[in-house]
Amino acid sequence: MPSPTVLADLSQLQPDRQIAIKEAFPECAFAANFTVPAFSQRSEFVPAIDPAYCLNADVTLAVLAGFAFNRRVLLQGMHGTGKSTHIEQIAARLNWPCLRINLDGQINRMDLIGKDTIILRDGKQVTEFQEGLIPWSLQRPIALVLDEYDAGQPDVMFVIQRMLEREGRLTLLDQNRVIEPHAAFRIFATSNTVGLGNWNGLYQGTQLLNHGQMDRWDIVAALNYLSPAQEIEIVLARVPEIGVDSSTNLVQSMVELANLTRQGFAAGDLSTLMSTRTLITWAENWRIFNNLALAFRLAFLNKCEAEEQALVAEFYQRCFDIELNG
Repeated sequence: MPSPTVLADLSQLQPDRQIAIKEAFPECAFAANFTVPAFSQRSEFVPAIDPAYCLNADVTLAVLAGFAFNRRVLLQGMHGTGKSTHIEQIAARLNWPCLRINLDGQINRMDLIGKDTIILRDGKQVTEFQEGLIPWSLQRPIALVLDEYDAGQPDVMFVIQRMLEREGRLTLLDQNRVIEPHAAFRIFATSNTVGLGNWNGLYQGTQLLNHGQMDRWDIVAALNYLSPAQEIEIVLARVPEIGVDSSTNLVQSMVELANLTRQGFAAGDLSTLMSTRTLITWAENWRIFNNLALAFRLAFLNKCEAEEQALVAEFYQRCFDIELNG
């Protein structure tokens, strides 16, 4: 947890300016013209702006509505599409403090709510309640991002469910205390499924979410993979050397290969696919090894089942007109 001094300072922050969407987020200007509150002052909890990140217009509009109107926004989509990063990058442009909590199987109710701890005070051991991440966030201008929302354990999910109510109050029974949310507290979540669990075998560990839980999300947006032009732009922004002095457009062929794996995955021929994250990793590996085929093996091919590697090698040959092992 951050130091007490930092917490006290953060709790005093309030949005102090309004940003017009058409100025700060031109990709959304065609759809809405409302303003979004923002902070002039950056704190250590504000994510860094990634100039190479490409914002999706529809998803950006949904997240901005969450910031502007205190709507509960859930982003769902396949892995590697940048769901959590998308929220963080919008928060970064608003100077809005942001905290991500990954709801893996190790997160329990005490982590979120808090627990009694023994501390030394004036040379004596005393018991004191230590607030968890949720009470801490609720009392501050935090954009709380619940990552892997559909992987949360049932006891954790019922803690979160109360926060999703319109007033968003949280009752600490052990403390006989009701916490009112800060006026600038916002809550978002990301998930690979829409509460249906691991029905297709892709996402082990995800849970079935009850309808009452899903019904409390005001906005559910889907973030899919980017267009080929956008993915090319991102890869070149992250690894510009890969586009320099090449007789063929390597990045375009890389994106074509990524899309072939996605088509193979959709058809049931592959059990995994190349996400945008993997595509960037491939380019970064190329920068390290200066060998496109080796970089591809290390970034993606070795993740595939042995019987699927021949099909992936065929995709590689189709896109680069060269044998993968050549």
